[in-house]
Amino acid sequence: MDFSWKIVFFIILLTFKLHALPAEYGGDADAGELREDILEINSESQRDLFEGDIAGDPRRNAIVDETKRWKFPIPYILTDTLELNAKGVILQALEMYRLKSCVDFKPYEGESTYISFTKLDGCWSFVGDFQTGQNISIGERCDTRAIVEHELLHALGFYHEQSRSDRDDYVQIWWDQIIEGKEHNFNKYDDSFITDLNTPYDYESIMHYRPFSFNKDPDIPTITTAIPAFNEIIGQRLDFSAIDLERLNRMYDCAETRTLLDQCAFEQINICGMIQNENDNADWVQTLSSVDGQDHTLGGQCRDAGYYMQFNTTNEEVGHSALLESRILYPKRGYQCLQFFYRMTGGLGDQLVIWLRMDDGTGDVRKVRKVHTIVGDTDDTWNIAYVNLNVKEKFRYIFQGIVGSEKTSGAIFIDDIILSETTCPSAVWRIQKFTGLLESTPNGKSVRSACFYSSDGYGYGVDVYPNGRINSSADYVGVTFHLCSGESDTVLEWPAINRQATITFMDQDPDVTLQMSNSRSFTTDNSSQWNRPSVSGTWDVDCQCFRGIEFGWSSFMSHQQLKRRSFLKNDNLIITVDFEDLSHLIKSEVPVQNKFSEESLAVEETLALVPKAREARAVSDPCQLNPCLNGGVCINNQGKASCRCPSNQISVFLGEICENQRINGGILGIILGGAAGTVALAVAIIVTIRRQH
Repeated sequence: MDFSWKIVFFIILLTFKLHALPAEYGGDADAGELREDILEINSESQRDLFEGDIAGDPRRNAIVDETKRWKFPIPYILTDTLELNAKGVILQALEMYRLKSCVDFKPYEGESTYISFTKLDGCWSFVGDFQTGQNISIGERCDTRAIVEHELLHALGFYHEQSRSDRDDYVQIWWDQIIEGKEHNFNKYDDSFITDLNTPYDYESIMHYRPFSFNKDPDIPTITTAIPAFNEIIGQRLDFSAIDLERLNRMYDCAETRTLLDQCAFEQINICGMIQNENDNADWVQTLSSVDGQDHTLGGQCRDAGYYMQFNTTNEEVGHSALLESRILYPKRGYQCLQFFYRMTGGLGDQLVIWLRMDDGTGDVRKVRKVHTIVGDTDDTWNIAYVNLNVKEKFRYIFQGIVGSEKTSGAIFIDDIILSETTCPSAVWRIQKFTGLLESTPNGKSVRSACFYSSDGYGYGVDVYPNGRINSSADYVGVTFHLCSGESDTVLEWPAINRQATITFMDQDPDVTLQMSNSRSFTTDNSSQWNRPSVSGTWDVDCQCFRGIEFGWSSFMSHQQLKRRSFLKNDNLIITVDFEDLSHLIKSEVPVQNKFSEESLAVEETLALVPKAREARAVSDPCQLNPCLNGGVCINNQGKASCRCPSNQISVFLGEICENQRINGGILGIILGGAAGTVALAVAIIVTIRRQH
């Protein structure tokens, strides 16, 4: 080998070595799908929790006792004991309740009943509305959206799924594998205590125990399913199941969600009340899925089902158009997000334009505004779009298809529309042919996104590791987040602290209430990895920018979970990313007003609680060191410890801390009466004996 070939070989070898060098990694935010669950976190607590995460008297069943159900909206407080990331995650969970159910929340403004989210020893909640204020603990390592949703379902009146009376038909409890003394957590209860609201057993419920709950041996489960396929599903921590939501809406006797305005998969002949405009050149046509044109809802997998709307652009003049208008909608908030899927097969130039037709001030919906334009390119597959609308009065949204060039074949398609009163994600990344990446990408290798930019100018990107970032996570998809340099860096604040990065793998179910997307969040601090990327990062030729240090999850989601549901519909993995400033939540706690209502006092009397004077402050944890004597139960009564004293048929304990014992009145009467009778009988006997002598 001559010298020139040695140089070429050295350059090739150096090139491979450079590509093999791992990017600088700042660590994992948490263990992702492998992170500890509620019961594991609470095992470190000294608190006596019913079923592992329920505080207080378990007999307070809101499902059966309607007086313990909440009135909406539920006031809430975010105390400043909470970690900043937890505050952001709690607000995410509240938005999911609003989007998928009739449950609503509002910031606390002096109401007598409220929920105080606080950081105590673990993840736990009371059951039902105390009507005097109560805690939900989102402690260390509890800061995920699914855990907050779980604990809020307890507060709304629900127990764990495997506690229902018919559970033995669906799961097997392995009693010999349960930690000694924890067996009571697997008790089941009859319909007088827990009712299933006439719904089937739900393996997918977010309220179900995981297989290894309270287990002695880390490799042997304590609970298995009658249908083996569900062993990998019970205890999921993605989102509400369909039956979770059905029960919630049945309990509170409602069906409408708070923030979902409209959604349509075009499966019905009425096309969701949409109308064709008479002033255009053509119509959008409801079209059945075929081999040549598959819908997005069902992917062409069902015969005689799977419709979409189509505007045919074949052999039409430039400028030829069709308008499809929604029904009139009435927003409650001043912002909306329009999400839909679209295809454009006519090549370059065709346009899909989103318009708004709004109230013109006279009550007529006539005022028109263009919102967004999508221009056709060489990609003819199903893609996703998010469009912010920001409308305060009644309106219609409009799809306009426009022919951009003459062609012999082509069309524009739309499907699976969702309109919600939420904010759109700031970034969307669609990774096509993802199953191929799972098969071909080595462990430790990533697919890197383009750089996105937040509303205030911070640049950021995402790396996806299809087969894990490290050897131990080869069965998981890893995800990391990093900052990118941008033109606004000179005026931005560095390091970029107190910002919450949220990454979501989207479940592409056409019904948003049934989606169970996988979402994880972390919040930035003042460490060097959040410094200006040109200082702490490395140069990337592809984006012509500096990329910062990676930080995220080596085990974001397992391959097994990813292949369930609709995460990979049409072989596309859709990822949404947000990077939001949470600085306004650093000081979020508000003082609790010192007032009692007659109703709340009456409720306290029925609970055998002693009213205590309240200071004007948020609920803390006065019961952490139980002050109650003689087996009394400590109740956190609006920031003060009150003792529920034990009693039995003979005696009752009284006093502020159950320090005094008193004989039961009825029993005392019997005892005194009996004692008096005994004394009288003794005197009579003595007198009789003396007379005889």
